[in-house]
Amino acid sequence: MDYLAYDRTRHRVWVPAGNTGGVDVIDLPTESVASIGGFATADVERQGTKRTIGPSSAAVGVRVVYIGNRGDSSVCAVDAESLEIGPCIRLDAMPDGLAFVAATKEVWVTTPRDKSIVVIDAATPGALTRKAKIQLNGQPEGFAVDDRRGVFYTNLEDQDRTLRIDVKTRQVTSTWLPNCGAGGPKGLSLDHSLNFLLVACPNRVRVLDVAHEGKELSTIEVGDGVDNIDYVEPRREVYAAAARAATLTIARLDPQGRLTPVATVSTASGARNAVATDEGTVYLTDSPEGKILVAVPVNSN
Repeated sequence: MDYLAYDRTRHRVWVPAGNTGGVDVIDLPTESVASIGGFATADVERQGTKRTIGPSSAAVGVRVVYIGNRGDSSVCAVDAESLEIGPCIRLDAMPDGLAFVAATKEVWVTTPRDKSIVVIDAATPGALTRKAKIQLNGQPEGFAVDDRRGVFYTNLEDQDRTLRIDVKTRQVTSTWLPNCGAGGPKGLSLDHSLNFLLVACPNRVRVLDVAHEGKELSTIEVGDGVDNIDYVEPRREVYAAAARAATLTIARLDPQGRLTPVATVSTASGARNAVATDEGTVYLTDSPEGKILVAVPVNSN
């Protein structure tokens, strides 16, 4: 399991379940799980180990959730209410992260093996069409979208760079150095009101001031093995799950860009990629055990 998605309108967590060829949808009010099957899988060998790959990422759009599938390099639109699979599109390279850009009604797909971002037109109901390809100088990893300012953020994991891209011109307008080291930057989150970008490094989270060309405002250690992170803006809390450290760090961001630890929760080896509700309940993947772990809000009794 890789990128989870939380549908804040319907209070559902979407779980692309890789080797099962399905996507599980957790309805939080009822704690029931619905499974969507029929997605393609493929067997691959990496570093001498065989594994089955399939659906790996989800992104919430308008009445639709988009699913990226490494099994056949496709992106499919799934009805967010009925859970019926709609139109799909095949890409030239495996999709990694997906982000819905509401301002342009597009789905931006990072394809690190091709060092590019594929832009999919999602404006027409019942159809997905390839619109553009943004070629980059490295492997894109992570994403954050600022619809009001028309900006898409991603990292170049192999170059230790963070990019700001104009969503209309599709041009890189700024390149910043997050100083994550050899492991490179991973996930991204954005505080829209403060205009601060949170960059996940393999063992820490950095805060960059977008208005001042990515100036670093603070950094916090969160344990080794961080991939994607989540941020709940009304709570001003960032959630970073460290797979190797087997911990979940919750930290609060102040208006000056300082991160302060709120809690550190023990999880499980391999647990990562947390998503959080507006109430602060956290869901994260435990792929080795085929589970989703749940952490209750830190202010809960």
